Amino acid sequence: MSEKRMSSSKKHSLKGLMLQVAKELLEAEEIEKKEERKRYMEEHCPTLSNPSSKQELQELCKELHAKIEAVDEERYILEHKAIMVVNEVKDLNIKIVDLKGKFKKPPLKKVRMSADAMLQALLGSKHKVSMDLRANLKQVKKEVKEEAADVGDWRKNVEDKAGMDGRKKMFEGEA
Repeated sequence: MSEKRMSSSKKHSLKGLMLQVAKELLEAEEIEKKEERKRYMEEHCPTLSNPSSKQELQELCKELHAKIEAVDEERYILEHKAIMVVNEVKDLNIKIVDLKGKFKKPPLKKVRMSADAMLQALLGSKHKVSMDLRANLKQVKKEVKEEAADVGDWRKNVEDKAGMDGRKKMFEGEA
């Protein structure tokens, strides 16, 4: 498995031969294109005959105008098809980029936002959703150990202390 390296002179001579062959191929291709163009012109464009009378000249002009019209129509159709293909290629490229996920995400800034503001931004202003979960809770204070000895109807005890009236009674009771 020993790799034999070529000498630089051999490399240069091979490179020169490759360039020479490529040049000959390009020249042959150019000559072929010229011949093909010449054949096409002979086939599609007959030699122009100079009309001798005014009537023949008018007929020639009418024929040329009809050919120009046909060619223009064909050119318009081909341009339209080419534009449609280009647009389709652009759309497919966009789909490819979307599928690959290669589009760059912009750096996001940290924004201080309440949960209510986030929900409103996500759901829109039509939906009224509140994330203030504490608003639905009742406040319960721990009973003092002295009152633990007083065992009565626990429902009455909770109802008495619920809301602002209960707080007021508790405050007055301490005083």
